[in-house]
Amino acid sequence: MNDRAAPSDRRLDRRIPLGTEAFILLDFDDRIAAECIELSVGGMTLRADYVPGQSEILRVEIVSPTERLERPSLVARIEVRRCHMLEDGRYEIGGAIIEVLE
Repeated sequence: MNDRAAPSDRRLDRRIPLGTEAFILLDFDDRIAAECIELSVGGMTLRADYVPGQSEILRVEIVSPTERLERPSLVARIEVRRCHMLEDGRYEIGGAIIEVLE
């Protein structure tokens, strides 16, 4: 294996593919439907119709996949690190977890 990526380009945490229901929780109880496609100790990748700003802090709820685990949802604050438009018109949002709330 020839790994020539710059150290800053390599992911430090192992990412687990999920494909599970999620929500971006905005002020005044607004919830934007999303999908969590990857989760790691340090971050996550979401797909949603929402377009965040660079470095915006979001509150996110990841619904536990009940067919596999009976656990409460994960609620965390993330800092947006990247966002780009997908072919289907949604956005892929990569964020670093800065605090686990629940």
